[in-house]
Amino acid sequence: MNEPSWRSVFSIVLASARMRLLTITRYPGQLILDTFIPIVFAAMPILLGRAGGEENAAIAFQRNTGTANYVAYLLIGSSVFTIVSFAFWHVAYWLRWEQESGTLEALYLAPVQRIWIAAGTALYSCGRGLFAALTAYFLGAIILRFNPIQGELGLALLFILVGFIPLYGMTLLYGAVILKVKEANALVNLMQWSVSFLMGIFFPITVFPPLLKTIALLFPPTWMTNGVRSALLGIGFFLGHWYLDLAVLWGFMLLSPLLGYWVFHQVENQVRRNEGVGQF
Repeated sequence: MNEPSWRSVFSIVLASARMRLLTITRYPGQLILDTFIPIVFAAMPILLGRAGGEENAAIAFQRNTGTANYVAYLLIGSSVFTIVSFAFWHVAYWLRWEQESGTLEALYLAPVQRIWIAAGTALYSCGRGLFAALTAYFLGAIILRFNPIQGELGLALLFILVGFIPLYGMTLLYGAVILKVKEANALVNLMQWSVSFLMGIFFPITVFPPLLKTIALLFPPTWMTNGVRSALLGIGFFLGHWYLDLAVLWGFMLLSPLLGYWVFHQVENQVRRNEGVGQF
């Protein structure tokens, strides 16, 4: 069988993404909810800080983070977490749905590799996550009263775009776990709490003990979150300069997809040989 051309592969990716976009447009309430969840998520600690005296909260926050703008700091963390959460959520539930509906095995008969169908899901997830995060940030700035147009917006967006590739490389590792244990709900819930903790969405990871800080620094979204905050709020990059932090993300961008694909492929072959990929 001849390998499909790059034009055919690209059309498969777009078709997969378009199918999921058409599905979500039938549920506009979900898109609205996507926007407000990060705002509500960040509003709880923000309102708690304001209840204790906004000036005192800002002073204490600046002492520990390098910025007095704790409202923007928390909302940025919550918005970036939305992108990360969507990545794991959409890939996990796409894979689990294919298992439960019995169509995953049928994909192995299609004249195209599964990775390109997964890439379409990732493309859809990127668009939806980026839209939700940006809308939540700017709408949240209006609701919570701070200036969203500050710092270097272009650099912040660059950190997000570069961070997408290692992020979705990690979702392949997560997909391998889904294939093996045949469960998504519990794993997604566990992922959300552990990921939000490692990313430091409401606090700097400098407060971690050394071992936990090292683990957090091995997690690409941690660099993405801090890069966005540093670009917008000037809190300081991990390595002192934006291009050094971005270089680390580029390193993750090269390693994470290769590792994720290798692990996913190994687990996939193991499952196919033993119990089959469509059973649950």
